[in-house]
Amino acid sequence: MKLIVGLGNVGKKYNNTRHNVGFELLDYLGFKEDVKKEDYSLWRVKSNDVDLIVLKPLKFMNLSGEVVKKVANYYNIKISDILIIQDDKDMELGKIKIVTNSTSGGHNGITNIIHHLKTNDIKRIKIGIGNGEIDTTSYVLGHFTKMEKEKIINTFSLLSDLLIDFANMSLEQLQHKYNNRGVSNE
Repeated sequence: MKLIVGLGNVGKKYNNTRHNVGFELLDYLGFKEDVKKEDYSLWRVKSNDVDLIVLKPLKFMNLSGEVVKKVANYYNIKISDILIIQDDKDMELGKIKIVTNSTSGGHNGITNIIHHLKTNDIKRIKIGIGNGEIDTTSYVLGHFTKMEKEKIINTFSLLSDLLIDFANMSLEQLQHKYNNRGVSNE
């Protein structure tokens, strides 16, 4: 069994914000809520012989680690079988990068996940949201412009096979397929 976690903040005011690309990618991929609890919503998917749990933590982003640990423990999912989808303000808008064994880079949701799982050896797919010239909090919680949203949707289309690929590919294969892809600002 494997677990894919899309990070985001709950509430209408956070819809279409840069920080919520994890939730938005899951929605783009067809997220269908099978189970809803107070602190999470999940979707069960089967790809070949692999059971996949797709998770949206329903606590604020900075508390995502509590939910990830709870669900991983409940379903007996190894850390090596978890993939976190996150935004990255230091990457060009729309670029994709899959990493593991990396620091949080100042992303509070990732910091909380590392804290609760007691390791930074967690597979993550980073989606670039660009680097605003304004306060970081205001930028990441700000809404995409129409042009930015179009680029993010184009990036999502490059990730349309992510669920199947994560279920059936090694980390190296995922990195080879997805790293440094995405929509250029040029």
